[in-house]
Amino acid sequence: MDSRYFTEEHQLFRKSLQEFLKKEVVPHVEKWEQTGTIERFIWKKFGDMGFFGINYPEAYGGLNLDLFYTVILLEELQKINSGGFAAAIWAHVYLAMTHLNAEGDEAIKQNYLAPSIAGDKIGCLCITEPFGGSDVAGMRTTAVKEGDTYIINGSKTFITNGIYSDYLIVAAKTNPESKNKGISIFLIDRDTEGVSATKLNKLGWRASDTAEIAFDNVKVPAGNLMGEENKGFPYIMQHFALERLIMGINAHARAEFALDYALQYMSERKAFGKSIDTFQALRHNLADLYTEMEFCKEFNYSVAYRLNRGEYVVKEATMSKLKSTKMADDVIYQCLQFLGGYGYMEDYPLARLLRDSRLGPIGGGTSEILREIISKIIIDKKEYKPVTNGK
Repeated sequence: MDSRYFTEEHQLFRKSLQEFLKKEVVPHVEKWEQTGTIERFIWKKFGDMGFFGINYPEAYGGLNLDLFYTVILLEELQKINSGGFAAAIWAHVYLAMTHLNAEGDEAIKQNYLAPSIAGDKIGCLCITEPFGGSDVAGMRTTAVKEGDTYIINGSKTFITNGIYSDYLIVAAKTNPESKNKGISIFLIDRDTEGVSATKLNKLGWRASDTAEIAFDNVKVPAGNLMGEENKGFPYIMQHFALERLIMGINAHARAEFALDYALQYMSERKAFGKSIDTFQALRHNLADLYTEMEFCKEFNYSVAYRLNRGEYVVKEATMSKLKSTKMADDVIYQCLQFLGGYGYMEDYPLARLLRDSRLGPIGGGTSEILREIISKIIIDKKEYKPVTNGK
């Protein structure tokens, strides 16, 4: 146990979570991977256990715990070998619900955040567009105010929980001429007229529902504006630090899972009369991979520690995602190789793990975009600052 970050209470929480996942989730994973549908009952069970409320205020049913409980949740979700299930959970808790908590008014928190913590409502965050990708400022979805409503038109894509969620947190242009200064955030109920979703067929993350969503003259009450009008871009940027750190933590956790599995396999697999973990070429390769994983894990823990203290770690979180997702892909690729032909079989975990991991350097900002952000910070001395006003 790393006592710098994890207390005995943290470890008890990890053990309880492991037992819960083994009993309530693992028996259903294969079905969810095949059908692409996560059954509703599991959301309620997560809510009943308090897992959705780890970091949220007690006033809405949360537990108000520190960020290392979240680290544990993320790590253990990666170790059941369903990147899609893990993504559906953390996209609800740390993408949609983060905006509810940060920008939602009291009515929104009572009507959406509290039920989300309880597992009664599922949310999704809609930012990426078919023609925009990582270019958030270039979005085309518009929200035009008419009296006490906004009329929203446009589309979003690659939205996790985009089919089965109950509500959508949507970014739209309220002042198209102002580029990134003209974006606002809205809450839209799933059953609102004009909202439609099409399920996407993915390489990995097969258990999660990922969708392209269209908005056709969708009428949204003005009260569903979250935070201040035209302040959506800094809200989004502020939360990207957490999202990127989450994806960095996910990456080191799945890499560790792959290495642990490969180590066990190599200790049992015999070739030329001895276990393959005795062959120097494989031993030294694994040693290098384990070193890379440990470096990323230690860095990610240090960034989580600083974020937990309230520091604005946009540079470090961006580095976390950039380095850790590349590392995870490399580690899992090599671990599959350690298994030889069995690594290529769907009956073994590495094939799915390889597919699921490949989303890491793409989602939440591509590695190419992250390098440019880091370049701006280091070379151009650009400063990213937290939002200081608004709700």
